[in-house]
Amino acid sequence: MVTFETFEKITLNFPEITIEPHFEKISFRIKKKIFATYDEKHNRVTVKLSEIDQDNFSSLSSSIYPVNNKWGKQGWTFIELSQVNPELLSKVLTAGYCEVAPKKLSALIK
Repeated sequence: MVTFETFEKITLNFPEITIEPHFEKISFRIKKKIFATYDEKHNRVTVKLSEIDQDNFSSLSSSIYPVNNKWGKQGWTFIELSQVNPELLSKVLTAGYCEVAPKKLSALIK
C-alpha cells in the first residue's frame, strides 16, 4: 500500500514538477502538461504512459490498468494506491514523466 504522501514524494523528485488543481483532482505537471493526477475520493492515481508501457505495467499488477474509454487508448492508466507497492509505483511514474517531459528533462532521470 502507498499513501498520498509517498506518491507525492516520488513525484516531486522529478525536475520542474508543478502541482495544480484539475477539477476535483490534484494534477502533477511538467511544462504545463499533466503527467499524473491524484483522486483522493478513490485513492487512485492516473498517469500518462505510452501504449507499450501501459501494456507492460498492466501485466505486472492488477492494481495498474487502462482507463475505460478513449483516454485509456491514449495511454492514461489507473494505479490503485491501496494495492501497488512503492517500487512499482516509482517505475510507473518515471515512465509517465519521461512520456510527457521534454527530452532534456527526461534524460536527467534515466
